[in-house]
Amino acid sequence: MNILVTGGAGFIGSHLIDLLLDQGHKLTCVDNLYLGRIKNIQHRLEDKNFKFYKLDVLNLKGLKEVFKKSGFSAVFHLVANSDIKQSSTDTKLDLKLNFLSTYNILEAMRINNVRDIVFASSSAIFGETDKLITEDAGPLMPISFYGASKLAAEAYISAYVHNFGMRAWLIRFPNVVGGRATHGILYDLMHQLKKNVRRIKVLGNGEQEKPYLYVKELVEGMVFIWQKAKNNYNCFNLGPVSTIKVSRIAQIILEELGLKGKTLIEYSGGERGWSGDVPRYRYSLDKVKKLGWRAQLSPEEAVRLSVRELKKEYGF
Repeated sequence: MNILVTGGAGFIGSHLIDLLLDQGHKLTCVDNLYLGRIKNIQHRLEDKNFKFYKLDVLNLKGLKEVFKKSGFSAVFHLVANSDIKQSSTDTKLDLKLNFLSTYNILEAMRINNVRDIVFASSSAIFGETDKLITEDAGPLMPISFYGASKLAAEAYISAYVHNFGMRAWLIRFPNVVGGRATHGILYDLMHQLKKNVRRIKVLGNGEQEKPYLYVKELVEGMVFIWQKAKNNYNCFNLGPVSTIKVSRIAQIILEELGLKGKTLIEYSGGERGWSGDVPRYRYSLDKVKKLGWRAQLSPEEAVRLSVRELKKEYGF
């Protein structure tokens, strides 16, 4: 198929591009390189089935031109603000990067008669809950601007599906780790260690506990759902079956870098890392298991493998 991947030079997008090209699809990547990196897709630039455009999807005119000359059959929309903490000080950030980017994609699809969109959503749309989160949980009350904008984007996708005969696959991501990471706890703590190997500061009290999924398993799950789920509007949680505490992640980093017993771990305190952080959540994965997919790595295995990959990448 002829597929557009938005944000394809980023952490998750570049792994998705690798998988889709290896499956034989023809791909176009658009990325403004604000967070994406050319080095993430450098090994694909000479591939005859791959095109890259440095383009901000908020530029609707430029986006329409790419659509018009490319004849896409599907869109994987991954453009988003990945710095959730920053959105509490810049309240327009998620509005633009998460919601308006999605609106522009939907409009370009409508105008050019492209039916299929796979959307990278988030656990953040659910807000705080002690309940096991199913796909039909509600009412949804996000506590971050990131979660609110992702939820608004989901609503617009639903409206476009029902008004214009489109099809959608909404994949609600957990926390994701792996090589090429440009944000997240591994990025933050390992870059702290680059500056000072004697101590790291972890946001919150370390008791935050969440599912962490290895990035290559995430993109395999995304593509599996896209290929197997047949409804016009498809919504799935994706993740591992268990969770891991932030304090354990910090310990694994020190173990893998040979710093156990040499580096002091400090905690900023409080039950959450920042305003809008959801300190713990648990997904129900019954729906995606019934479809036939499950993660092979536990969160601890995913974190440990990711640190090993990032050691060389980050210069350790």
